[in-house]
Amino acid sequence: MSRLQANLLLLLSGAIWGAGFIAQSTAMESLGPIWFIGLRFAVATAVALPFALFEKTRAPAPTSVGNRLGFVLTGLALFAAAASQQVGLLTTSVTNSGFLTGLYVVFTPILTTFVLRKRPHWVVWPSALTATVGIFLLSGGAFSALSTGDLLTILCAFLWSVQMICVGIFAIRSQRPLALSLVQFAVCAVLGCAIAAAIEPISLAAIRGALFEILYAGFFSSGLAFICQNVAQRYTTAPQAAIFLSSEALFAALFGVLLMGDSITAAGYAGCAIIFVAMLATELVPELEKTKEKRGEAA
Repeated sequence: MSRLQANLLLLLSGAIWGAGFIAQSTAMESLGPIWFIGLRFAVATAVALPFALFEKTRAPAPTSVGNRLGFVLTGLALFAAAASQQVGLLTTSVTNSGFLTGLYVVFTPILTTFVLRKRPHWVVWPSALTATVGIFLLSGGAFSALSTGDLLTILCAFLWSVQMICVGIFAIRSQRPLALSLVQFAVCAVLGCAIAAAIEPISLAAIRGALFEILYAGFFSSGLAFICQNVAQRYTTAPQAAIFLSSEALFAALFGVLLMGDSITAAGYAGCAIIFVAMLATELVPELEKTKEKRGEAA
């Protein structure tokens, strides 16, 4: 798979998550946030299982214990990120949540640099800042004073960065992205259902009321989108992946207009354009530099 194809897969994940943001918000009208996480990832586990089993039949060797522990660690980061975002939505606006979640675009290259001691391509830094400005404009260009939900969402952005870095490490190291998907989904499903059973009420009526959201988020947002992310990150870096996944904000706005009757301001359209420019720069600048280097060597 080429880096361009990997980035297009990440763009697809961003589109699915953008549409899924609506489902995340409406599901809590009848279901608790942790139950929603547990049930959506139970569906995602069922989706990933046949793919992981097929991958196992073609794997040259069993997955090592170290990689299995890495899969679990990735699942823990994913659960913590999903839980903090979902609970945060109870006490913050969708506008604030959309912008603050997008801060993972900035956190990811910072963590990559200082924790992994890897320097991203120079274009990642201006692209990350540009994408953040675009998300801010798309969110309305303003947000209210920080609430508890906002602080939880900032934590969520940090944890998304941790999850992306873990995927980048263990999907490449193990060469088993589908097994990684299965394990991280199962971790989220078990933790979500266990914790929700202890702290949140549940009923068949509540599940029926949120069934569409559970199935959409489970099959598409959790299952398909994260599988695409895990496969794609074998061929690109976590900081570059973060920039393409930030298209989630762009697609969330688009689906809000198409499905919910929302409107986008002039600043919002400018934000869409800025995010698009950031993604183009991330993809094109490294390729242009490679072409220039090849021409220099040929000369």
